[in-house]
Amino acid sequence: MFKGSFPALITPFKNGELDLDTLKKLVEWHIGEGSHGLVPVGTTGESPTLTHREHEIVIEEVVKAAAGRVPVIAGAGSNNTLEGIGLIQHAEKVGADAALVVTPYYNKPTQAGMVAHFTALHDCCTLPIVIYNIPGRSVLICSPTQWASWRNCRASSASRMPLAI
Repeated sequence: MFKGSFPALITPFKNGELDLDTLKKLVEWHIGEGSHGLVPVGTTGESPTLTHREHEIVIEEVVKAAAGRVPVIAGAGSNNTLEGIGLIQHAEKVGADAALVVTPYYNKPTQAGMVAHFTALHDCCTLPIVIYNIPGRSVLICSPTQWASWRNCRASSASRMPLAI
């Protein structure tokens, strides 16, 4: 589905505001240098510190600037399932190609809780989701057994199964 180099973009600011001109220049630079896709508003893009509106604007602007030349995997991770659903639905609405989600940090859910979280995110849209399994930040590890059970119960959606990174 996706392969190659997909850099996580920084979110540039100037005088305390989003610097959209620099963001567009970053998109052009990455595409010009041969990146195969872009990841705005991942943790490198300061997702935890952006307002919801800033988050939406960055996704919108990167999708517009990429203009279909490379896929955009929109950062949509949250430890709050309902917030994650809103972020994914916005990404889909503005034309992102996939959504990047994270294991629910701070909350430390059980394995079954993670499956419920990812299932809700998966089922709220038609985008493929990329699950960012980052134990160093979330203190959670999505176990291979849980991945297998989740994949099996989602088999009807195999064309857009999540990828784990």
